[in-house]
Amino acid sequence: MTWPMLFGVLSLMTFQLADSAFIGELGKDPLAALGFTLPMQQLIIGLQVGLGIATTAIVARTLGAGDELRANRLGGLIITVGGTLVFLICAALWLLQGHIMTALGAEETLLPLIRRYWIPWLIAAWTGAVLYFGYSVCRSHGDTKLPGYMMVATSLTNIALDPLYIFTFGWGLPGAAWATVTSFGIGCLVIYPKLLKRHWVRFDLRQLALWQALKQLNGIMAPAMVSQLMPAVSAMLATALVAGFGSGAVAAWGLGTRLEFFSLIVVLALTMSMPPMIGQLLGAGDIEQIRKLVRIAVRFVVVWQLAIGLTWVVASGLVSELFSNDSDVQEVLAAYLVRVPLSYSGLGVCMLMVSVCNALGLAMRALLVSTLRLFLCYLPLLWLGSQINGIFGLMSGALVGNLFAGVVAYSFYRSGMKPLQSSTSQNGVR
Repeated sequence: MTWPMLFGVLSLMTFQLADSAFIGELGKDPLAALGFTLPMQQLIIGLQVGLGIATTAIVARTLGAGDELRANRLGGLIITVGGTLVFLICAALWLLQGHIMTALGAEETLLPLIRRYWIPWLIAAWTGAVLYFGYSVCRSHGDTKLPGYMMVATSLTNIALDPLYIFTFGWGLPGAAWATVTSFGIGCLVIYPKLLKRHWVRFDLRQLALWQALKQLNGIMAPAMVSQLMPAVSAMLATALVAGFGSGAVAAWGLGTRLEFFSLIVVLALTMSMPPMIGQLLGAGDIEQIRKLVRIAVRFVVVWQLAIGLTWVVASGLVSELFSNDSDVQEVLAAYLVRVPLSYSGLGVCMLMVSVCNALGLAMRALLVSTLRLFLCYLPLLWLGSQINGIFGLMSGALVGNLFAGVVAYSFYRSGMKPLQSSTSQNGVR
């Protein structure tokens, strides 16, 4: 179940990196504008991932109980609720964009560029969220291949359209967003007819006990969503901190953040594929098998992410020159790649533990892990590092904070497993 998601997420991260490379050709200001947009992007992604977690849990559980008709109606409800929520957030971001950019420390000269970019970007964000909800319904039915193939297809389409829209049509930075709108729109036109044909979504919601369904959805969605929104809040605060060092630093930080997403694709794929497996084992009462599964995943993530981090260290000079032709951006990005990627093993473990805790029904523990990672481990050390050694100290703070967060997250998971194991033993279920 992991492989299709791995290739799908890999393709998504690849098109985002391609976006950054094409935008980097336009100069420092468009890259900085993109950097200020990334925290808002994480906000919307947090919402859709939180709802995706709820989709997988509720629909899969309902299917397991043999009530296929209700599961299909729940799929329709989730798409309706998710599409509406993301639309409202996008509308709010558009109305508040001036206040948001000022709060993040954007320079006055960047505001007109950001304003031109935000309309197509927000449309792309909404279209991508609606497409993601379709993917979530597929995964809840055990189909990871269709979402994986579609992620690859839409990403390749986006990469092909980028130079056409950005340079040939002369649309510049907004062209990158319009390319995304086009590719995600095509994805929706493919995925939703298939969902309807398979009867995996139904929109006769009046036949559903609506209030009960919404309550069930909210019970899982709310803590999962807040947990997923924490990185967005952290990203806003981090961007505001980085903005104090100039637009070049923001541009480099934005590029580094996109490289971070790319570096964590295997972890992201695992966070999508492991919950259904853990849910089945939990239903069977096989806690020991869950512990073995998680141990294997954690060991793999630590070794894999350490190898990725060392690769970025070796390639830091070459990569910084590839993504920008501005010397200030190159210097800061190279410094980022020498420091922050070495902490991706800790960050990966933390992400995995949040997903595992949600799958175990420990949603509040998952929320606590996310909160402590950002507001105990990451942001304080980010600020402390900036006070000691400026932008370079800030990056060293990110390194230490992520590693510390990984240790804290694994400790919380282990302590959460003890009462689960005890209750299973008392019930006499293996």
